[in-house]
Amino acid sequence: MRQVRRGPAASPGQAGYGGAPQYVGGVPQQPSYVDGGYAEPPGGYDSGYNTGQVYGSPGGRGPGGPDDGLYEPRPAPNWRRRIKVTVITLATVLVVTSVATYFWADSKLNRDVDLSKVIDRPEAGEGTNYLIVGSDSRAGMSAEEKKKLHTGSAEGKRTDSMMILHTGSGAPTLVSLPRDSNVTIPSYKGSDSGKLYPATGRQTKLNAAYAEDGPELLVRTVESNTGLHIDHYVEIGFGGFANIVDAVGGVEMDIPQDIKDTKSGADFKKGKQTLNGEQALAFVRTRYALAGSDLDRTKNQQKFLSALASQVATPSTVLNPFKLYPTMGAGLDSLVVDKDMGLFDLADMFWAMKGVSGGEGKSMNMPIAGNSGNGNLQWDTTKVKTLVNELKNDDKVTVSSK
Repeated sequence: MRQVRRGPAASPGQAGYGGAPQYVGGVPQQPSYVDGGYAEPPGGYDSGYNTGQVYGSPGGRGPGGPDDGLYEPRPAPNWRRRIKVTVITLATVLVVTSVATYFWADSKLNRDVDLSKVIDRPEAGEGTNYLIVGSDSRAGMSAEEKKKLHTGSAEGKRTDSMMILHTGSGAPTLVSLPRDSNVTIPSYKGSDSGKLYPATGRQTKLNAAYAEDGPELLVRTVESNTGLHIDHYVEIGFGGFANIVDAVGGVEMDIPQDIKDTKSGADFKKGKQTLNGEQALAFVRTRYALAGSDLDRTKNQQKFLSALASQVATPSTVLNPFKLYPTMGAGLDSLVVDKDMGLFDLADMFWAMKGVSGGEGKSMNMPIAGNSGNGNLQWDTTKVKTLVNELKNDDKVTVSSK
């Protein structure tokens, strides 16, 4: 076996791998073989190499090795902390968005009706009563829009529909007040002048009260003729109504019969169909094509408003910002409410409207006894008294329209 003969150890100060080679006569000596072996230079060629060390660093990684305090392995991800941070961030964004939406929506409400001007009011009962009014206001509509929606160009505004919506511990009740209802105009205080107008016993159509002195006199007249306290007032005009319907993408309705009415622009075949804003307005305004005239029209209005509320109060609208914000914008811009009306009151009204068409909700006309001496619709005073007592006590309504 070969053996390596090692030269003498390198003297201090000599450099090189395994020490410097020996010089004889100025000539470096090569390693010699002994018995076929290889004689390594003094100190050996692999001084440190066979241990995996490079440049003298421990572990063979050079400066910054794992044991010198400069190198640390990458820690494993802390998924629990990441999830916690994500949840907190999303919750914060949701809260901020909700608060911003609330103040944005609240600022859009037109609180123009002051119910504190209404005098001699009946005591409030259980639950909440909303007077919902559809007016023929054409405010903000262009000549082209008036023509398209068949609204005409009459000055001022009148009530096209009136309903009382009662909400409470039980199922909601929606009572339509025909515009031709015969009522007595009570004493009232002028909404602008503040002047007191005494009662004269004058009888007229219900919608004349609104035309005479606006929402405050209408509320005063309804309360005086029914004995029911009105808690909130909500009004929407022609243009706003059509915009809301278009914002939700139309409303599906089951048309009870073929309808053709040139005055309202209605032209429908019997059966289910989706109405856009223009068609919806024509449908709820139709009266001359219906056998029962105003009474049948109020039934169609009730059906449509319930369907509209059901369409708005769905996850596909509420949870979709691309539908929710346009719908809220279109609706809130066009609503006129009383000064004490808040967004939560408005939400309560919409949810109750949705419940009218489903569950145990009830919709009806104010009970009618027949025509009065002046050709207006006369209420059935006995049934009206029972109906009002049931609403005041938040009891289930047992009275029928007929």
